[in-house]
Amino acid sequence: MVGERVLLAGCGDLGLRVAQKLHARGDEVWALRRRPPAHAADIQWLCADLTDPASLGCVPRGITQLVYLPTPDRRDPAAYRATFVDGLAHLLDALGVASLRRVLFVSSSAVYGEHGGEWVDEETPVAPAGFNGAALLEAEQLLAARCSGSIVLRLAGLYGTGRMQLIERLRAGQVAVPRQTSHWANRIHVDDATRAIAHLLQLTDPQPLYLGVDSTPLPLDVLYDYMAGLLGAPQPAAGAAPTGIGSKRLSNQRLRDSGFVPRWPDSRAGYAALLQV
Repeated sequence: MVGERVLLAGCGDLGLRVAQKLHARGDEVWALRRRPPAHAADIQWLCADLTDPASLGCVPRGITQLVYLPTPDRRDPAAYRATFVDGLAHLLDALGVASLRRVLFVSSSAVYGEHGGEWVDEETPVAPAGFNGAALLEAEQLLAARCSGSIVLRLAGLYGTGRMQLIERLRAGQVAVPRQTSHWANRIHVDDATRAIAHLLQLTDPQPLYLGVDSTPLPLDVLYDYMAGLLGAPQPAAGAAPTGIGSKRLSNQRLRDSGFVPRWPDSRAGYAALLQV
């Protein structure tokens, strides 16, 4: 039996995983990309550009759930605003909100900025340190103003199958970490991020905001030293903290209180499984 009619706007790696999960549970799934893949794989693909409202005439009517998770085509302020703020407005205009029962916007913990290693949750004031966080926050605010009952999921750093850049840099000795002062790392396995999105779409009475993160924030040097040990690589050299991220410990308490149980509550176990150790 067909369930919801779901549109995933921007369907890269994470979106494709979500699409497959929703289709498997009986939803009718549409996915929008600038360049859809050649094979449909049980997903109804739409070729459109969120930054070009004229291209959105292909969007079907009667969509009941929207998941907004695009990726800008370049990393600069104009591209981020065009994709997340203008693109969201264009798509809501094209869809109309009459049939929409749920909109889930995939945002980022980048909206929080620096918090000196303190615990951060959904009630913590936001102060984005970079243009990416600022654009995402503006998009969150636009969605709240236009769609009552919408959900924002602020994801921490994703890792998992196919996301090997950090691992290759560790192998090559190209990673440095702060060692005199702790800089906290927050992660979520891409499989858990997928499950969290599907979970929130089914909640009867969701909160407007959730943090998507595992249960175990770690000092960056602790995490990277552990990973280097798994790889048999040298421990990373001492260096400066990452810029534009901020040190904080993200709490997933609200997400867990909603009934979500992460399969990978500690990224050390997740990375070990990824590396088949």
